[in-house]
Amino acid sequence: MAKSAGIPFTTRWMPEIFGVGALIVAVAIFEALVQSGVVNRFIIPPPSDVFMAFERVVVEENILGRVRETAFEMTVAGVAVVIVGIPIGALLYRYALWRRALEDWIGALAAAPIVLAFPLFLVLFGRSPTTIIVMAFFHGLAPIILKTVEGLTATRKVLINVGRSLNMTSSQMFWKILFPSALPVIFTGIRLSWTFCLITVVGVEFLINLGGLGQLINDLAERYDLPGTYASICFVIFVSVLFFVILERIESWLQPAR
Repeated sequence: MAKSAGIPFTTRWMPEIFGVGALIVAVAIFEALVQSGVVNRFIIPPPSDVFMAFERVVVEENILGRVRETAFEMTVAGVAVVIVGIPIGALLYRYALWRRALEDWIGALAAAPIVLAFPLFLVLFGRSPTTIIVMAFFHGLAPIILKTVEGLTATRKVLINVGRSLNMTSSQMFWKILFPSALPVIFTGIRLSWTFCLITVVGVEFLINLGGLGQLINDLAERYDLPGTYASICFVIFVSVLFFVILERIESWLQPAR
């Protein structure tokens, strides 16, 4: 039996195998429901039609360029929320007064329908990718701030006491104890933030009809090309999976023992 890092092959890959198998079964059931007329094919096309539309979308719609554009906007917004959000979360943890004053407002920001404010951002930044990136940044900022605060606050007291017993400075305490302890929760915040960012990027591309996969979905929907529309949505899912795989690799690199 093949093994990797001491783990049997079947055990190591069983979650992925089960996930793919469940997806195939779900698609087959949905195909049967559409073909039998239980689900109206003029509302939701059969998966076989969606699958056949992939080649047409790739050949006729410049899908690689659109994926690249959406991925670029997502990358800029995603990196920006990490660079800005984690330090803000650390400051709120460090200063309890600020945390009590601002935490609820930041939580409200996470729930705010920022995407509906796109006319204001269009006035400020013009009809350009900058508008999309800025809106995605603001939409993704709150989760990472809140999760950073949560992760740092949840650090076990015994670890902090060990650091104090070793006469660590505040900087040493943060980088050697607090930050490593909070890292799993921070990565949860990054996942949430990137989800918000991608939703906003695609949503605003759709609303203002400006490049990327969002514009493609809008164009195909207006043509009432349902198989192509759903095929384009699958490419959005592909971009999402790509970013989460990259994030998982980074997390594994930072926490090799996990």
